[in-house]
Amino acid sequence: MTETGRTLPELWGGVECTVNRVGDRWFDQLRRNGHRYRLSDFDRFAALGLEALRMPVLWESVAPEGLERADWSWATRRLERLRALDIRPIVGLVHHGSGPAGTDLLDEGFVEGLARFARAAAERFPWVTDWTPVNEPLTTARFSALYGHWYPHHRDYPSMVRALLVQIRATARAMEEIRRVIPGARLVQTEDMGRTTGTASLWDQVEFENHRRWLSLDLLFGRVRPGHPLHDFLLEQGAPAAELQGLADAPCPPDVVGLNYYVTSDRWLDERMELHPRWAHGGNGTQSYADVHTTLGHPRDFFGHRAVLSSAWERYRTPVALTEVHQGSHRPDQLRWLKEAWDAAVQLRSEGVDVRAITAWALLGSHDWNRLVVEERGNYEPGVFDVRSPSPRPTALATMLRGLATEGAWDHPVLGNPGWWRSLDAAPVGPPLLVLGGQGVLGRAIAEACRTRRIPCVVVSHGEADVGSEKAVRRALTRYRPWAVINTAGRSAPGLAERNPEDATRVHVHGPEVLARVARELPVVSFSTAEVFWSPGARFHTERSTPSPRSALGRTRLEGERRLLGAHRSALVVRIGPPFWAAETLGALEPNVLVTPVHVPAVADAVLDLLLDQVTGVLHLAHGGEACTGTSWEAQSARVHPATGSLVPEASRALDTTRVRVLSSLDAALQAWRIDRDAIPAALTG
Repeated sequence: MTETGRTLPELWGGVECTVNRVGDRWFDQLRRNGHRYRLSDFDRFAALGLEALRMPVLWESVAPEGLERADWSWATRRLERLRALDIRPIVGLVHHGSGPAGTDLLDEGFVEGLARFARAAAERFPWVTDWTPVNEPLTTARFSALYGHWYPHHRDYPSMVRALLVQIRATARAMEEIRRVIPGARLVQTEDMGRTTGTASLWDQVEFENHRRWLSLDLLFGRVRPGHPLHDFLLEQGAPAAELQGLADAPCPPDVVGLNYYVTSDRWLDERMELHPRWAHGGNGTQSYADVHTTLGHPRDFFGHRAVLSSAWERYRTPVALTEVHQGSHRPDQLRWLKEAWDAAVQLRSEGVDVRAITAWALLGSHDWNRLVVEERGNYEPGVFDVRSPSPRPTALATMLRGLATEGAWDHPVLGNPGWWRSLDAAPVGPPLLVLGGQGVLGRAIAEACRTRRIPCVVVSHGEADVGSEKAVRRALTRYRPWAVINTAGRSAPGLAERNPEDATRVHVHGPEVLARVARELPVVSFSTAEVFWSPGARFHTERSTPSPRSALGRTRLEGERRLLGAHRSALVVRIGPPFWAAETLGALEPNVLVTPVHVPAVADAVLDLLLDQVTGVLHLAHGGEACTGTSWEAQSARVHPATGSLVPEASRALDTTRVRVLSSLDAALQAWRIDRDAIPAALTG
């Protein structure tokens, strides 16, 4: 972890690796993101330019039945691969866990159990210098013993204090045993680190929580002595005075203070509970108040990466790092969040603050953290890679990381505007995204998605810029100077292409051909249709299927695809089934033809992410491989998977994908549609 001659922070990475227990179930992120089964992931990580990786060698996974029956094979293969790739591992032993069955965070046996496991790990990997025995001990104590989310599901302060002290003592003992084997081993101690603000009447609670956020680190640094703001509180909650004194007299100070900072880490407390959703209502036993993240309650108090880093540096004068940088949002805000973290680290280093690194966390995304990993709901947040593909697909974050690693900087037009957490009212600035044929339902949905993402967008109607006219398209490009073009122009109304084949040819064939010529240097996305397929029975069509159009719409769309991709190799063609947005949208579906309807706002969101990710070629967007016929759609039930359903349709235009599945299930899409249909902005419904 040398600093010799460095002007920029290091880039570290990490895979979301939580193995937490809820009741008698363990939730294993490594199984859900597939990392447990792919050694090839490390080559993907190395290509990003990472210098270190937070590597899980988790007690619960390696030795679930005791150290005598431990299986080190998985960890050994992966650590040796990291060594060959010259990536420094930062080995974690417990990540939001409570130990194997038979122990937990309230059990004294946890301390020596983890110490023995740490010693065994050090003996197996004596070349590893950086260790995190317990990730986020305060956060884990809160979630397991104060809020009751995770095992052992206690909900009181004495239990939380006991769980915290057990983890801190386990950390100190683990490092003691590791250093018996590796004398120079370093402790990289991570903790979630935000700031709490609130209304004046709640100032005592605000002050308490701002002291509490430092508690795990203060204990390790030996600072919790008489006179510490929370020393008496800990005693009142049952902490033995001798135990606190022992930690103060024999501290285990971290070599690097690792700060895990999320947009939800900052909290706002407000006694005006009627202003906030019911899930935020709570209190401290004396006062009732809502607890929301600051960006919802009082955005002006947002702390930010710079303040998080500098406050920890000022407090401990020990090297600091951002050890988890992840934003569960759309791609532009994911990029903006990472840029804010990088810029803060670079600026502070130039001012003399010893910021060692920022860490691209959730390299493979995360599952169900919106539910605090208490149940499996199928919610997935992509990260640097998207695992909803046959192999992990690099997103725009991967391109950004490679740029930061090689050049120390990376830029993109979407970075010119702040993320949603900044809550600025100014109109977005910078080069726009140009949407052609934008008065249709797809164009308006993309414009709305751009608005919510703070992406400058210009929507051009067919009357202003006929996509079949090279002169008109060139004029639009010269006038607006976009950074990318999305072509939504089309004649998809039933029978329209059949009745006016010349117009369909102009829009569907010549339009993409024009774009291939005049927008050759720009990213281009163009929409197509499931009408390029027709087959008897209940077959799904993937990108590898041979097109078989039997309508003018399908034939002209297919020819337009070929002309665009033949002349513009980096273009993306998105095929979709019938779009739904309003109740009557799919009313004209043929009763016995199998189709895959798509929710228009979901398509718009997905296309913007795919555009930033530089996905090219032909891609099918469909909801989870589920299909319906006109009859079953009208009933809004009895949706069938052709492979298992009892309905055998006469023909199929149903789409599936072999590339990347970015849309939710059809049921989830219908639920979102039913929730949102009464709130669709008037500008989008006409």
